[in-house]
Amino acid sequence: MSDPLSASLAATLHAARVERDLSVTVLAERSGVSRAMIGKIERGEAQPTAVLLGRLSGALGMTLSELVARAEGGDRRLVRAADQPRWTDPASGYRRRAISPTIGGPLELVEVELPPGAEIPFPAETYTFRHQQIWVLEGHLRFREGEVEHELDAGDCLQLGPPAPCAFVNPTGETCRYLVAHTRRHA
Repeated sequence: MSDPLSASLAATLHAARVERDLSVTVLAERSGVSRAMIGKIERGEAQPTAVLLGRLSGALGMTLSELVARAEGGDRRLVRAADQPRWTDPASGYRRRAISPTIGGPLELVEVELPPGAEIPFPAETYTFRHQQIWVLEGHLRFREGEVEHELDAGDCLQLGPPAPCAFVNPTGETCRYLVAHTRRHA
């Protein structure tokens, strides 16, 4: 692994699995990610994509933002723009910045830049424990929520419905930038 955040993500993923007393086999069953791939990610032998991290974090009961923030070691009330954890998916170029200062707080804000032509799918499990809204800041976003497709332009805001497999798609030739707001569902 070339960068410190990727190495820290590997250690954080392993720690979160152990903390929840989950075997690699159970995490693989819950996430749909193979045991071999989980092992490679945890050992730092493979750099995970956004899709894999989304599946794994959802199976661990965490948001992707929470996983990245833990890897960055952040649990603060104020986080300056220059210190906000950033992560780029090596497969698609999808870039995310965790804006919220506190890990696992009542509200998480994430800014995403989705490159032209990119598609990032997430399974329904990723959405089971939180409410989510998407606000498009620049460009055009096609958001697939189960069987429904939403076409969103700058200024449009969508509140997600019940958990369903979803995909963020940029069908244009320009980068799409959007904000995702998460709040935890009450048990």
